[in-house]
Amino acid sequence: MSSGHPYARELGDFLRARRGRLSPHEVGLEPGGRRRVSGLRREELALLAGLSTDYYQRIEQGREVRPSDDVLEAIAGALGLDGEECRHLFALARAARRPLPGRVDRAPERVPESTRRLLRVVDTPAVVLGRHLDVLDWNPMAEALLGDPGDRSPDRLNMLLLLFDDAVTGERSCPDWERQALDYIGMMRAAVATDPTHPRAAAVVGELSIRSAEFRRLWARHDVRESVSGTKTFRVPEVGDVVLDWDTYPLPGNPGPVMLVFTAEPGSADADRLELLASLRATRSAFVEGRSAGS
Repeated sequence: MSSGHPYARELGDFLRARRGRLSPHEVGLEPGGRRRVSGLRREELALLAGLSTDYYQRIEQGREVRPSDDVLEAIAGALGLDGEECRHLFALARAARRPLPGRVDRAPERVPESTRRLLRVVDTPAVVLGRHLDVLDWNPMAEALLGDPGDRSPDRLNMLLLLFDDAVTGERSCPDWERQALDYIGMMRAAVATDPTHPRAAAVVGELSIRSAEFRRLWARHDVRESVSGTKTFRVPEVGDVVLDWDTYPLPGNPGPVMLVFTAEPGSADADRLELLASLRATRSAFVEGRSAGS
């Protein structure tokens, strides 16, 4: 019987996803006979970790168990988890050991005024994302690159919702679309690990799970990202393709929002295109302001 503890369920889902990625050959086992699963069987993983099959199964099923740190280390070693995945495993397991709090503080996320000032003086595209990837604020350069987020209702201003909305972004033709999607999904997974029952996470993940088979496939991987950086190609009609590096910077709070900043290599063609985009935006803004003043 499955536990009602949300962290125990999330822990079990994570272990199943990781077990499903391993083949017997990868861990030095003989496949042996016909297999109904693509990855390792539970009994094979339990053998590698030095656990009884029944005990490991209870952990994976989210039942009432309290695995020790030694057991977690054995499971992590058997699964070949990296450092980030190990931290995720331990965080879920330790949270599952604790009783759920009677009341969870879920105050609305706010961007400090000092952060808003910082956004305005940064001369490269930057946005502030909430813990569930809601766009909380942005600077003029981000608006030039991504379009005006203010044209959409606040509940739709979410990087995952936008990324899986072809009518808005049209970015699936970009060669790095899936990698970008996995990065954002990994960030959402990390947020879910801190509060599995948060209604905003349930709303975003629930909507995308219903309307996107691609999201369901990627979400089922159970990838997690604590701190993310990468490279992204933007297709901007006015200036052509712009390839930018992007990094996330944590802001105060526990968990707090992050600032997502896009930059180009100084002196590169991408930096020139970004500068041209800024110039075009400034020209359009001056034109609109001039017409408003003359009317």
